[in-house]
Amino acid sequence: MRRRTGPAVIDLHSHILPGLDDGARTLEESVAIARTAASEGIRAIAATPHVRDDFPTTAAAMERGVAAVRAALAAESVSVQLLTGGEIAHDYVGRIAADELRRFGLGGTEEYLLVEFPYRDWPLGLPDTIFRLRTAGMTPVIAHPERNPDVQDAPEKLRELVDLGALVQLTAASIDGRGGSRAQRASFSLLRAGLAHLVSTDAHAPDVRAVGFAAARATLRDEDLGRWLMEDVPSAIVAGSPLPPRPELAPGRARRWLRRRTRG
Repeated sequence: MRRRTGPAVIDLHSHILPGLDDGARTLEESVAIARTAASEGIRAIAATPHVRDDFPTTAAAMERGVAAVRAALAAESVSVQLLTGGEIAHDYVGRIAADELRRFGLGGTEEYLLVEFPYRDWPLGLPDTIFRLRTAGMTPVIAHPERNPDVQDAPEKLRELVDLGALVQLTAASIDGRGGSRAQRASFSLLRAGLAHLVSTDAHAPDVRAVGFAAARATLRDEDLGRWLMEDVPSAIVAGSPLPPRPELAPGRARRWLRRRTRG
């Protein structure tokens, strides 16, 4: 049987850069994160340090961190491509100059930007932020909204943001249940509603929100959907290309499982 060729498995949300935020603390931890990712078949990782009040990371600091980790990965023969990026707090986007904001473009492309959804409360100003980014030619990728109690109570509230042109990124640990039952139910509600577009690890350390997609992919029980979320869409983002069509949910057991998982 011939091996399938095509888009690679790409993780577009990680805190792999050492010393910039609450993620990796040392280069050794950065290498460990990448080595674990490689063992699960991940071929590229976007370094997305926090950019917010408590971690006011600059684009220059992010780029220096990427260069240092790339050198360490090469020295250790870890075959994972490290891409640039940033996780910009929704209320911090307007404080960053346009040129600097584009340097934080997700996966090294200026067309997409990872925007952090808050862990509490509904961000009233986010629709305006999305509109401004879209007007500037950037597509916001909303990070981990399924972990917010307001979204968990009413996942359909995200439709407004998606209709404005935003994409939604789920965390692998939310899908496989390590992030708790409410985050898992919200994740599957968003998937069933067509309001989720990609999955990332949000890895902070080798043992925090474990690197890799294997458990989440197994939990989905839908090969085509898993490929779309973890390969096809991330590859399109890195290429700055339009998203490929979303596959239909698999019939039979997988669809029944999805219905069961999203009940109260």
